[in-house]
Amino acid sequence: MGKTKHTGPIKLPSRPDPKLWVSKMPFGLGKVKPHHIRDTLKVMAENRDNLPYAYRILTQGVCDGCALGVSGLYDQTLAGPHVCTTRLNLLRLNTMPAIKPAVLHADIDELRRMDSAALRKLGRLPYPLIRRKGERSFSRLSWDEALDMIAARIRAIDPKQLAFYLTARGITNESYYAAAKVARFLGTNNIDNASRICHSPSKTALKQSVGIGASSCSYKDWIGTDVLVFWGSVAANNQPVSTKYMYAAKRKGTRIIVINPYREPAMDGYWVPSIAESALFGTRIADDFYQVNIGGDIAFMHGVMKHWFDMEAAQPGSAIDHAFVREHAGGYEALRAHVLRQDWAQLERSSGLSRARMTEFAELLAASKSGVFVWSMGLTQHRFGTDNISQVANLALLRGFLGREHCGLMPIRGHSGVQGSGEMGADPFSLPGGEFKGMDIPRIEGIWGFRLPKWQGDIVGVTLENAVLPDDHERKLKLFYTSGGNFLETMPDPDFVRTCLESVDVRVHQDIVLNTSTLADAREAVIVLPAMTRYEQPGGGTSTSTERMVYFSPEIEGPRIGEARAEWQIYCDLAMRVYPDRAKAVTFKSAYALRAEIALAAPNYDGIQHLKSKGDVFQWGGAWLCEGGVCPTKDGRGRLLPIELPELRKPEGHFYITSRRGKQFNSMIYSDKDPFNAADRYDVLMHPNDGAKHDIKEGDAVVLYNSCGTFHGRARFASIATGNLELYWPECNALLPKKVYEPHAGIPEYNTAVVMERADTFHALKDSRYVEKRIAELDLESEDEDHSIVK
Repeated sequence: MGKTKHTGPIKLPSRPDPKLWVSKMPFGLGKVKPHHIRDTLKVMAENRDNLPYAYRILTQGVCDGCALGVSGLYDQTLAGPHVCTTRLNLLRLNTMPAIKPAVLHADIDELRRMDSAALRKLGRLPYPLIRRKGERSFSRLSWDEALDMIAARIRAIDPKQLAFYLTARGITNESYYAAAKVARFLGTNNIDNASRICHSPSKTALKQSVGIGASSCSYKDWIGTDVLVFWGSVAANNQPVSTKYMYAAKRKGTRIIVINPYREPAMDGYWVPSIAESALFGTRIADDFYQVNIGGDIAFMHGVMKHWFDMEAAQPGSAIDHAFVREHAGGYEALRAHVLRQDWAQLERSSGLSRARMTEFAELLAASKSGVFVWSMGLTQHRFGTDNISQVANLALLRGFLGREHCGLMPIRGHSGVQGSGEMGADPFSLPGGEFKGMDIPRIEGIWGFRLPKWQGDIVGVTLENAVLPDDHERKLKLFYTSGGNFLETMPDPDFVRTCLESVDVRVHQDIVLNTSTLADAREAVIVLPAMTRYEQPGGGTSTSTERMVYFSPEIEGPRIGEARAEWQIYCDLAMRVYPDRAKAVTFKSAYALRAEIALAAPNYDGIQHLKSKGDVFQWGGAWLCEGGVCPTKDGRGRLLPIELPELRKPEGHFYITSRRGKQFNSMIYSDKDPFNAADRYDVLMHPNDGAKHDIKEGDAVVLYNSCGTFHGRARFASIATGNLELYWPECNALLPKKVYEPHAGIPEYNTAVVMERADTFHALKDSRYVEKRIAELDLESEDEDHSIVK
């Protein structure tokens, strides 16, 4: 942990800098870009029935969107107000009225005709619901009936047949903590959260490389660092307020580099709406793009390090910070030997970049005295995601970019609540205060007042698979309790996921709205429990940002929805119904009492018990973790790890695909058009050369297929690395393989290989022998790959 404290927000320069302008045409007229003013007016119109409440949420509450951590309209990075369209789009979830009874209790097929966007617009869930096997509609339950029914089912099954899952949709630390405690109170370690499908490899890799499970630095370190690298992260789209930090960094002379297969328009130039100069003329963000192949990052980083070691041979000290490595990192010689064995031709094939480009980036980093590496799902959502992040950590350790100002490793979070999920113990591998392995279990048991189950819980993907096990299997999933989440739209192979969901005896959906997963059948019953938002929670709630700022969001005066209850209270009430004789262990008089226990159970969160008013915040760990290069590992040193190059072979005519986000928040889609490139949800982004090679013109109907499924879309030419395709998520999920997980962190594989053909060719040649032959060619490439399932 660091001793240096965060020094608070800084001011932006007052004078404009025309060198950074995207265009002299005011407001980017004629360019494809977000229309912030129009979108803001649209949000105002949507919330016109509740504008005073909407205003109070924006000015008093902590953002329930991404994890930048905006409290009211302000944060700890830059002075002045901040607001973004992502937050505005989510606003209606908090202000809309309840679903009308006639719609809520309509025939299930009427509801199933709607997609999740239409279901969301119906309104909030007003009271508990049930739909038993064979019933055509939901019927109303009392809270007593619902909780007693769930409790009776829990008592009747083995705890290994019970599982919990929590999304990151506005969920507070208090809810994560209560769920983590209740799950263990009920005897199960099957509890997981949304980080499993976004940043679980980040935590795993950072733990093994430098001993931490969170960002080592603060957003302020972006502003004035020599080089700021975004690796597989489109922060301008997913964390829009961060563009303000990028603007400030550019004004300080920071070079911004983007490493991504697609030259993301949002990172090329952006019109920051809360900065007059940028709102008028835009801001050039990225100084350079390195367009790696999908899955080619490890090879690219090997090339960077290989050139560094060549530089060192010619002139010692020209690339490696030897003093830092000597004092603070182990494994240097083993890493050096491993990297020098790499073949340049293979690194070029795998990365998709020339040796010259790799050495260019290596020399940029070598000449930089400071650097911050930021990454997101472009690095983590691979079957080798942990290795990707370990390789980034190798670069930082070799250059000494750790534990000091303007330096650090930052897995930027896309949800406001997800950083706290594992830290509160809502994770099969973690408890409050640390990981199960190596944890002082008796200490937690003393605080919690009961014995913990000691068996290893399952990650959520395996939990879903357990639903199709034989009935007499000890891990057959019989009761699945989810707080938010929509697995039909977030997991690979939606058809298989539907089979899993419908094979569970009882599913409980604790949520604020309906989604498509809620409408799936169950073997016995689907129970729906209405939850409060974070702004309705009595006693307020807290959330942890990417930079480890723990913010207090107060209860905000306004209308309340029917019988909705605070999420943490629902968990505790259920536990008391299951084992009333031991209820004292899970009884909290208030949110304040709950936070007091969090401070005891999770030592990093000592201070959370004092958060009680609007604007209250503290940063656990100080401004920089690993301050001075000292890591919280057994020997206080980081570990340089030799990382193997993934085998990425694909036959001629095949492509790698990855997913991208448009105008959406997680799986919640707000527009069919991507505001940054005008593509629609079924466009396939490809390089023009790939189109010409396959006689595909822009706008042509194309078919992508593999052994998992088929996708029909239209060709859209874009600046993307050749041999790579980008599709929108979750529309492309039918192509993604099921049961393929990263072996260390358990994240599903969200990238795969496909055959792409013109639609008329595909349909003209579509006979079983032809398709099977093409798919067989695809499958050959992965025969030797490790498709491990985490158990």
